[in-house]
Amino acid sequence: MQDERDMIAKLRQRNPEVLAHIFEQQADRLYRLAVSLLHDEQQADGVVQNAFLALINHVESFEGRANIGTWLYRVAYNDCMRRLRETQRVADMKDEDADDIMPACFVDWQNVPDEVFQSAEASAEMARAIAALKPDMRAVFLLRDVEQVSTLETAQILDISVEAVKVRLHRARLALRERLATYFDEWVRA
Repeated sequence: MQDERDMIAKLRQRNPEVLAHIFEQQADRLYRLAVSLLHDEQQADGVVQNAFLALINHVESFEGRANIGTWLYRVAYNDCMRRLRETQRVADMKDEDADDIMPACFVDWQNVPDEVFQSAEASAEMARAIAALKPDMRAVFLLRDVEQVSTLETAQILDISVEAVKVRLHRARLALRERLATYFDEWVRA
């Protein structure tokens, strides 16, 4: 693999092989993030396209403070948030100062058979629960727990502090646990 500086230098020379290599590495990850935030495959395609156009158009000013993947994630995330604001799907993008969510339904997850967790129905329920998260929490959850991006890199991508990443991830996990508790409670009682 080429190191980042070498790839940036070749991108500045408009080397199509390097761009194709970066596209192969990053496009699916950016697409998954965009679809998860926007719930629209066509808009997600546009986000990926815009991220790579931004890379091509702004490679001369790329400072290398973050790696290319982090930079592309940031561009894609910002585009998603802009699209959400424009369509007025999100009323307030700021963190609330409310206390952490306290679950109302407690389920002992150890009593749920493994087959239930691995079922298509459970996967669909999990996808619905993730989709119901506020976009700022959903973005952190997807980057940290699904894409397994580091806490520091997630903070850089979203332009928030490491502490904010941790708080949003904690709130997202609690919200998911709360939403899924009702679903899995049926299996525990059975």
